[in-house]
Amino acid sequence: MKAMSFAQTGGPEVLHLVDVSQPHAGPGQIRIAVRAAGVNPVDWKIRNGSTLRTIPVALPHIPGMEAAGVVDEVGAGVEGVAVGDEVFGAAQSASAEYAVLDEWAPKPPELTWAQAGGLAMAVETAARGLDLLGLSAGSASAGRTLLVNGAAGGVGLAAVQLAQARGARVIGTAGRDNQEYLRSLGAAATDYGPGLVERVRALAPDGVDAALAVSGEGALPDLIALTGSPDRVVSIGDVTAADHGVVFTTGAEGRAFYSLREAATLAAAGRLTMAVARALPLAELGEAHRISETGHVRGKLVVVLD
Repeated sequence: MKAMSFAQTGGPEVLHLVDVSQPHAGPGQIRIAVRAAGVNPVDWKIRNGSTLRTIPVALPHIPGMEAAGVVDEVGAGVEGVAVGDEVFGAAQSASAEYAVLDEWAPKPPELTWAQAGGLAMAVETAARGLDLLGLSAGSASAGRTLLVNGAAGGVGLAAVQLAQARGARVIGTAGRDNQEYLRSLGAAATDYGPGLVERVRALAPDGVDAALAVSGEGALPDLIALTGSPDRVVSIGDVTAADHGVVFTTGAEGRAFYSLREAATLAAAGRLTMAVARALPLAELGEAHRISETGHVRGKLVVVLD
């Protein structure tokens, strides 16, 4: 099968289209013919070698942790899914013609392949952060106000929509070009950066109950000031979180893959979608990495296969 792979760490130029053996579904897994695969920041961090200590990988390596496609192989012990079903989920080595999924949910027809291909990791990460903030599915979230700092990326958009579906009021920070899109999803929107505390207090005079830090460093003191306690802030993108007494979630404390079916149900009801910044052919994965590294992407980047 065709796959994008790198045999040494470095820039996007180390990615090459290669022929490799097809993977097969083991017990509890399924294999899909990939129609779209998401691109996440962790993919290029693995590729450039910056995560070797925390995420060691064997080389050559096929990047990609999420995909959508058509089931063509079902592993032992798997029930409720059959060859020919359309699904999306968490994958291994997803930037390829075939990929094995460890977690999955049915793909709603309301989502395009590109949207579904970039959904799984954003949803899981967002749901995990919300759960840690006490905004879990079925909890008493109604009337609570959540601030999502960095709301226009994939995780941010998933968090905005999941939190609203769970009953919370959401304020999202984003660049000016993305704020109207956040408002179209039902969130209040404002700029990130200096003056954040004053701007958010003007939008939420009764206060902010919780904050999810999706973007990088710098905002945690403001988020703590707005919520009143570091216990009410969870960080996904700021590795200095522990210095501020804030939880930094990596998934080591447990994953929230149950949320894939929650997202599928919401998408089918028209209550959750995923913006696709660009959909590129598989062979242009390096370009998708370059764009992702700029850090200015609305929604998700994906590679698509015929």
